[in-house]
Amino acid sequence: MLNFLDRKFIILGHVFWPQDIFLFTLASLIFIICIILFTIAFGRIFCGWICPQTIFMEMVFRKIEIWIEGDAHQRKKLDEGPWNRQKILKKGLKFSLFLILSFLIANTFLAYIIGSEDLIKIISEPISEHWSGFISISLFTLLFFTVYAQARELVCILICPYGRLQGVMLDKNSLVVAYNTNRGEPRGKLIKNPLPTETRGDCVDCGLCVAVCPTGIDIRKGTQLECINCTECIDACDQVMEKIHKPKNLIGYFSSNMIQNQEKPGFTMRMKAYSLVILTLIGILLYFIFSLKDLDMTVLRTSGMTYFETDHKIVNVYSVEIINKTNRDQTISIIPENPNIHLKYIQAPGLLKKNGSVKAVIFLMIPPKLISDINMDVELNLFGNQKFIQKVSTSFFSPNKD
Repeated sequence: MLNFLDRKFIILGHVFWPQDIFLFTLASLIFIICIILFTIAFGRIFCGWICPQTIFMEMVFRKIEIWIEGDAHQRKKLDEGPWNRQKILKKGLKFSLFLILSFLIANTFLAYIIGSEDLIKIISEPISEHWSGFISISLFTLLFFTVYAQARELVCILICPYGRLQGVMLDKNSLVVAYNTNRGEPRGKLIKNPLPTETRGDCVDCGLCVAVCPTGIDIRKGTQLECINCTECIDACDQVMEKIHKPKNLIGYFSSNMIQNQEKPGFTMRMKAYSLVILTLIGILLYFIFSLKDLDMTVLRTSGMTYFETDHKIVNVYSVEIINKTNRDQTISIIPENPNIHLKYIQAPGLLKKNGSVKAVIFLMIPPKLISDINMDVELNLFGNQKFIQKVSTSFFSPNKD
C-alpha cells in the first residue's frame, strides 16, 4: 500500500512511516539506477517487457480487440467503414469490455493507495457515505479507459519521459532492437534468378516490420525514441526469412559495435560501475531495513513550557508519539532507565492497534538531588507486549543549582 495521503507505506508486509522516508527514497534511487543499467545493457527493454502500460495493452486489451474486430487489416477496414449494425455491435462490445476492465484496474489501483479494507467499505456501503471514494474510482476508470482505448502508444511516445532519456543513456555497446544493415542492404524485391552483377541484401522490402510496429516506426532507419523494444518487428521479419529460406535474425538484438565492427557483446566498465553502485545501495538498504524496530517512539518536551516543581520534584511535560510497524496489536509501556525517575501518564498510550500510531502525554519527575545539569539527558525504555523494543534519549530542563 502506497498511501501518500496518510504518508503510510506497506511493502512486502512491512510498514514504513514518514520517519522511514529515507528508505523509500533509497529504494526509489536503486530502482532508477537499475533502469539506467538495463537501458545501457539492453536499451528500452523496460518499456517492452516490464512496464504495466505495455503489459496490459498487449496481453489484455489488444487481445480482446483482436478477438472482436480481427487483425490490424480488418480493424482498419472496420474503422474506415460506415456505421452499420455490425460496426456498432463490435465497437459497443469492445468498449464495454474495455470499460469493465478499466473499472477493475481502477479499483485495484485505488486499493494500493487507501488499502483493501477501505476499498471494501466504499464498495459495500452506500455511495452517500463515500462520495470522495466513488469520485476517485470514477476518475481512475475514465483515465485507464482513455489510456487503453484511445491514447495507447501515445503514452509511450509523448507522455512518458523515458523514451527521451534513453538517447542519453545508450552507447555503442547497448543491445537494442536493430536492423542488420550489413546483411540487409541493399534491400529490394526477391528475384528468383538474379543477374551475376546484381547484389541484393536479405531484406525484401516487404514492409511487415513497419506494419506490425505499434508505434509505426521503420526500424530499418535506426534506433528511434518511439521504439519500445516489443520485438514485434523481429517476429515478423523471422517469418519472412523462413519463407524465403534465409537465416533468421535480420532484425534482432544488436549493438552498434556488433553490426559495424563485428564485436561480441560484453560487460563494459560502465555497466560494472553501475552494478557496483546498485549492489552497494542494496547493501545499505538491507542494513537499514533489518535495523528497523517493531515500534518507533518520538519524545519531545512540550513547547512553551520549561519546568515546574511539585512534591519536592522537578517536573517536565513531554509529548510522545508511538508508531506500531507490525501487523499485531501492542500493549505499550514506557519505563525510565533510572528507577529513581518517576513517570506519570496524563494521557496513557494503552493498546496500540496494528499498523497504527498513538500519542501520549507524560510527566517526568526527578528529585533535585539527582539533577546534574540544567539540561540533562534522560533515557526512556519502550516496551511492547512486555518486550523491550528501544531506548530513547530526551533532554530534561531544570533550574540552575547555583
